[in-house]
Amino acid sequence: MKKDNYIRFDWAIKRLLRQKANYVILEGFLSELLGEDIRIHSLLESESNQEEADDKYNRVDLLAEDSRKQLIIVEVQNTRELSYFQRMLYGSSKAIVEYIHLGDKYKEVRKVYSINIVYFDLGQGSDYIYHGYTHFIGVHTKDELLLSKRQQSTFSRLYAGDLFPEYYVIRVDEFNQKAVTPLDEWIQYLKTGEIAERPRAKGLREAADILLMDKMTPEDRARYIRHMDNLRIQWDVLTNAREEGLDEGRKEGLEEGRKEGLEEGRKEGLEEGRKEGLEKGRKEAVLQTALNLKRLGVSIEVIAQSTGLSVEEIQCLAD
Repeated sequence: MKKDNYIRFDWAIKRLLRQKANYVILEGFLSELLGEDIRIHSLLESESNQEEADDKYNRVDLLAEDSRKQLIIVEVQNTRELSYFQRMLYGSSKAIVEYIHLGDKYKEVRKVYSINIVYFDLGQGSDYIYHGYTHFIGVHTKDELLLSKRQQSTFSRLYAGDLFPEYYVIRVDEFNQKAVTPLDEWIQYLKTGEIAERPRAKGLREAADILLMDKMTPEDRARYIRHMDNLRIQWDVLTNAREEGLDEGRKEGLEEGRKEGLEEGRKEGLEEGRKEGLEKGRKEAVLQTALNLKRLGVSIEVIAQSTGLSVEEIQCLAD
């Protein structure tokens, strides 16, 4: 496998994959991910899909229209963002609104696929690819709501949920295995920059020929190196901030834990002391009762039965 000589996918999306001659690379990736042959008709522009943004931005958006007029959003996110899921929702909703014209009927609403390639732990899970889509499930019957025959014919879909946006989250850093499937070969490239000598995945063979640093112009190479340096700086800053935050959190946690431990110990000590005091008080009361009965001339056997004390304990009581 070759490494380091290939251009990162986020940079390729921003520059090279926008060229019509290179659509085959992006088509290959999307086809392997979506499980169907995707043919890109054109790339569209939206407010979040502009090339004027400074290279330091870690956000890369690409909005494509395929041959069936479906909209496909591809976004690469290099650094952690708390509200990223909400941003996914906003992005797909905005694409729907931007590409339906005033006066169009609702049947013109596009199907949207939101492809999110993230280089951080988004959510909690053990897989490296997650797929989310809408289901309409019967509350009582548990069946899934189908489109009518006419709707199926019009929209070429089976279920009502098929008309709604679908989301893919590729958690690149969670891929820690050998590439077995063609899709795995793509994920391996996304993570490591490596491409197999004879890739099986659609689009990767073309990527191996096109996405080479050796083929970049001196100007693009300089921009690319600056982009990678900025990413490294961002990672260093965020990593240091995270480690400092963890250290501070540990200190605060230890101090808080010590205080809570002392308070808990005080409470436990008071409770234990209260229990011991009550137990001691009860014992002394029983002994005093037994002594009083003994002074009244009650037999030791009867006192033992009444108080639960042993004969020996009663005999030791001073008159």
